[in-house]
Amino acid sequence: MTIWLHRMGARVIGLALPPADGPTLFEDAGVDRLCESHFVDIRDATGVAEIVQSARPDIIFHLAAQALVRVGYAQPLATFAVNVQGTANVLDALRRVHQVRAAVMVTSDKVYRNLETAFPFRESDPLGGYDPYSASKAAAEMVIACYRSSFLADADIAVASARAGNVIGGGDWAPDRLIPDAIRAWQAGHTLHVRRPDAIRPWQHVLEPVASYLVLAERLWTREVPADSYNFGPVPHEAATVRSVVEMARSIHSGGVSFGDGTAGPHEAGWLALETAKARSLLGLAPRWPLQEAVRRTVAWYVSHRHGSGAKCLCDADIGSYEANE
Repeated sequence: MTIWLHRMGARVIGLALPPADGPTLFEDAGVDRLCESHFVDIRDATGVAEIVQSARPDIIFHLAAQALVRVGYAQPLATFAVNVQGTANVLDALRRVHQVRAAVMVTSDKVYRNLETAFPFRESDPLGGYDPYSASKAAAEMVIACYRSSFLADADIAVASARAGNVIGGGDWAPDRLIPDAIRAWQAGHTLHVRRPDAIRPWQHVLEPVASYLVLAERLWTREVPADSYNFGPVPHEAATVRSVVEMARSIHSGGVSFGDGTAGPHEAGWLALETAKARSLLGLAPRWPLQEAVRRTVAWYVSHRHGSGAKCLCDADIGSYEANE
């Protein structure tokens, strides 16, 4: 998102934790040269408020999170503190910055009370969460709605939440992510172990939701769409199994795979799909890259990076292709 905003001529002020150990897109792509970067813990309400007040932003994009389901099981208190209290800290900072006109608060497709009834979730469906990560994101949605109705609507700040499906794309090296785990294993000559091969998810290339967030911010700015919640992902019937995504990747990058029986590890939903009619009808958004193309571009990014291509150049190339609808 920072690379794309910089291409558009925006002045970007970013808040985040320092880069984690190991490779990060922030460092590899030189993102610190594209924005005014501040390292602050989102749980630090005073620190967040001071930077927001100093920056005097026109638009806020909130993406900071503890974003991994299994880390949520291992660190539930930290997960709730980051995802719930951290979101409240960002929203509370907006109460004192009157030039802010729009805020896009990114949560997750896992905010819904998932009874696995094989119906795609609409924005009006009940919120819930079996595991700490999902529950923390559902709670963040409630915080967003509360601040919108209690404070920010009266201040003429349009606040929307964005619920994106499972994202793939180059530059992600986080653990417990399907494609990064596959690339790490195969490039090292190891076998990829897949815990839940038959789990169904709404997969999409990372540029799909990033583009959607930018369009949503623009329409909130002009007040063309309501400040509300929006799902972003593929059309419901294009949700796919983990197994099928792995096989697509393996058809491009050879490597061994061991498929589990779905019982290993803590509970994770077996089925998840999003109804995206609201984004199509109100925002005019539809995915540009089908799943096969998203997987192809993702694997190609990692292969090119391993062979020496720069991360920034690879991201620019993907963005340019997306903008050209290639």
